[in-house]
Amino acid sequence: MSETALPKEDVQPAPDAPVDTVSHPAPRRGNGLAILALLVGAAGVAVGGWGVWQVRTLQANNQQQLGQLQALSDQAQSLKLNEQRVTAQLEQLPTAQDLEDRRRLVAQLQGDQQRLNQRLETVLGASRKDWRLAEAEHLLRLASLRLSALQDVSSAQALVQGADEILREQNDPGSFAAREQIAKSLAALRSTEQPDRTGLFLQLGALRDQVAELTELAPEFHAGGESLSALTADGDGASRWSLWWEQISRYFRVDFNADKHIRPLLAGQSLTQVRLALSLALEQAQWAALNGQAPVYTQALTEARDVLKGSFNQDNPQSKVMLEQLAELAKQPVTVLTPDLATTLSTVQGYLERRNVNAEESVKPAAKAAAGGAEETRP
Repeated sequence: MSETALPKEDVQPAPDAPVDTVSHPAPRRGNGLAILALLVGAAGVAVGGWGVWQVRTLQANNQQQLGQLQALSDQAQSLKLNEQRVTAQLEQLPTAQDLEDRRRLVAQLQGDQQRLNQRLETVLGASRKDWRLAEAEHLLRLASLRLSALQDVSSAQALVQGADEILREQNDPGSFAAREQIAKSLAALRSTEQPDRTGLFLQLGALRDQVAELTELAPEFHAGGESLSALTADGDGASRWSLWWEQISRYFRVDFNADKHIRPLLAGQSLTQVRLALSLALEQAQWAALNGQAPVYTQALTEARDVLKGSFNQDNPQSKVMLEQLAELAKQPVTVLTPDLATTLSTVQGYLERRNVNAEESVKPAAKAAAGGAEETRP
């Protein structure tokens, strides 16, 4: 409770006479109580509001804790299910003994696989080398065949060069003798001149085309003495006789002093037959040039020259030029002395045989070792 006190300067007692003090205790005391009651009520309201707020806060916390508890419960249930699942999976896993047995089997399988890979690489590598060496031998056979059958020096040189490259790839000291013999064959082939058979064939073909245009030249008559027209007298009859003689002299002439042979003119079927004979002779010469047949080539050109000399006049420019060309072509060589590759081929074959024997001897110990290892790995 609080009391209302008056200020000191308002209370001034009289010194001489007593003064009656007027006080109102009852009303003051009631106001204090009312104020006190109001304060107590306000405090109660505040305490009640604070309590309500605290209750609500506690309820919210309880709800939150209940939610957290529910989440934890769900997590615990999920963990329990996961534990059961993991336990089931662990029960399905093999035991330690089974794992040890499987590990041992895997190690054994890896070792067998490595040995198998090594054997396979060895076999494949040897097979590739054998194939390449067999190819070199085949190239040498082809080169020998080209030389003996067609005398094709350029193709034979390329084939022998290919065989030498295959032997060089092997990098085998045992192939020294074979490569030395191949080098000698290459030097002999490079020093051999290849005849131009294609050029001869084309030149003879051009002459065959000219045969169809080859014609006979009519012989000209040159009188050495007096003609019959010179014996006629002058006058009108002489001029007519001269004209008549010029006309008839185109068909035949009479020369009593002729000292050289005059061939009959070729015409019609006879000229066609002569052209055909000449064309066949040139065609035969073409075949002989391509195949390197020197006797046939020479004989065909000789026949062609005989046909020209026997059936056509020597004064004919066409036949004269053709005779000159045939004479030049007859001097061209169609055959060549080719080197023999039999020694080279036999040397390479000997090297291949020795290599196969050495390979078989080296494979036998490896096979025995592999068989022994396989027996040891068996349980």
